[in-house]
Amino acid sequence: MTDELNEPELAETGGKARLYVTDDLGEDVAVTLDEGQTHYLLHVLRAKAGSLVSLFNGRDGEWLGEITAAAKRGVTATCLKQTQAQHGTPDIWLAFAPVKKTPSDYLVQKAAELGVSVLQPVFTRRTIVARINEERMAANAIEAAEQSGRLSVPEIRTAVSLEKLLVSWPTDRRLLFCDEGGDAKAMTQAARESRGGPTAILTGPEGGFDPAERAALRALPFVLPVTLGPRILRADTAALAALAIWQAVAGDFS
Repeated sequence: MTDELNEPELAETGGKARLYVTDDLGEDVAVTLDEGQTHYLLHVLRAKAGSLVSLFNGRDGEWLGEITAAAKRGVTATCLKQTQAQHGTPDIWLAFAPVKKTPSDYLVQKAAELGVSVLQPVFTRRTIVARINEERMAANAIEAAEQSGRLSVPEIRTAVSLEKLLVSWPTDRRLLFCDEGGDAKAMTQAARESRGGPTAILTGPEGGFDPAERAALRALPFVLPVTLGPRILRADTAALAALAIWQAVAGDFS
């Protein structure tokens, strides 16, 4: 081994970095970390050979790893033992109309923390944002998964129009449509009724859904209009409030 850094090692208690990788994980398996992870370990955490890290990939559980090569050109971590077996996440999707950059970043991060399994951007008639940076969304989702302790990273899907989304929707998945007006079921009740089944939540843009969109949604048999209460919430607030209610009522806490 060459170019090993001599900075102080990470604290052995509570100081381990937690990193998402795409490689398979298993006993004695060596994983080469990417450039960003290498920089983070060597220059932010001042890790070196012998430092411990936690690794997960969404398939093989979480593994305690030891840095076995800590050169400036790359870091390799070798799996020592599994610390958590892989388990499933609640089957909840979030379909959302994108909002301006900072709220969207915040929304992706917090939705990942709340356990969402799929993030689906949707363009509605009143959506202001015209383009989606999927790479940025993925980076925010990974960071949130690393920090929150979940064993998987949400799937980031390509943005589609509301019309296209509904045409291709899997009809066995109930779509809880956060509707601002008209008769709608309380989100708490809808969450209880959807417990154990595939579910998704749909939230709109600034300004809400167009009346024609609301009518089209309400006409579909797999759509259930829901309300979050009497107050009008910001788009990002509504999405996270709906997810938090669903998780509290119907999520998997085993």
